[in-house]
Amino acid sequence: MAKRTINDLDLKGKRVLVRVDFNVPLDKKTGAITDDTRVRASLPTIRALLDAGAAIILMSHLGRPKGVTPNLSLEPVAGRLRELLPGVSVHFASDCVGEAAESTAQSLQPGQILLLENLRFHPEEEANDENFAKQLASLGEVYVNDAFGSAHRAHASTEGVAHYLPSAVGLLMEKEVGVLGKALEDPARPFVAVLGGAKVSDKMAVITNLLTKVDSLLIGGGMANTFIAAQGYNVGDSLLEKDLVPEAERLIAQARRQGVSMLLPDDVVIGDAFAADAQQRTVGANEVPDGWRILDIGPQTAAKYAAVVEGARTVVWNGPMGVFEFAPFAEGTVALAKAAAQATANGATTIIGGGDSVAAVEQAGVAGQISHISTGGGASLEFLEGRVLPGVAAIPER
Repeated sequence: MAKRTINDLDLKGKRVLVRVDFNVPLDKKTGAITDDTRVRASLPTIRALLDAGAAIILMSHLGRPKGVTPNLSLEPVAGRLRELLPGVSVHFASDCVGEAAESTAQSLQPGQILLLENLRFHPEEEANDENFAKQLASLGEVYVNDAFGSAHRAHASTEGVAHYLPSAVGLLMEKEVGVLGKALEDPARPFVAVLGGAKVSDKMAVITNLLTKVDSLLIGGGMANTFIAAQGYNVGDSLLEKDLVPEAERLIAQARRQGVSMLLPDDVVIGDAFAADAQQRTVGANEVPDGWRILDIGPQTAAKYAAVVEGARTVVWNGPMGVFEFAPFAEGTVALAKAAAQATANGATTIIGGGDSVAAVEQAGVAGQISHISTGGGASLEFLEGRVLPGVAAIPER
């Protein structure tokens, strides 16, 4: 990639301030980490910095605290890091700025790690406050941004700090931007995008951008209902963004003009309630009765979509095909997950764009058979929209 990376800097003996994404889920009762994927994703960069002879100061947010919120402390993450990095001294500072952070940072030796307390305990973090960014920057001698999941936010730790220290991206950020960038700019073809999830309003800009790049676009999930309505069909009590029906009509017409194969559901699985134990039926997409709601793509659609995915050379997928949290309405999503795994086996590059799609491929048991699973749902969406990510833009070019 064009941005400066950790391999471009002399880090020996330096205190390296690293923005990581340790926004991990915690058990509400015990406070224990329930999924350490994001912590493990940071390990290649951490190990590379240790090997380079650096002292490492890690900073991250966790959750959406309003001021100091003890149950959103990053201290459990420090404990997990000690387990993942045996033999490495991992310290924890009770704040991310001030005396607690400064004294420990100054005494940190090469080969040691300091994890700072939750950045969002300070409102200045999200405000990208200049003085707060300078306080953070004073802790290190070099800045590394390895938090792709937060790269779409112009916060003090993701954008502000980069203006006060020699800066680079970490290995995870380099990989995320490289993989997604190649998919958008130089994909092996056929290039297939699969978009699902609840709201089409979240994906309109993504669809508009992808229609200039893909060969096929497959649409499922609750967002497909707006496209079904745009074809003049009744969607019963399904989730529907009625005000966006004209926009869906425009996108269908745009796909046709640009020669992109936009696939919409032919059949759907409907339920008489939004519940796992709802009565269910499979009907044509043009046959949804009043009082029922679309909760998954149907088996005919799933088979058609799967065939397109399996024949692709590049696949980008963001968003489930239905309410996969309910087992009776998970079959469409599982079918696409298995098709993506088969595409990988066929030699394709398959990319899961974070968020619920990650849970979907894990639920289907094929996460290990996907080329790349992004750590940032919101960031990957904005990247697919073609938007500049502030956390990446702040890093100098090589």
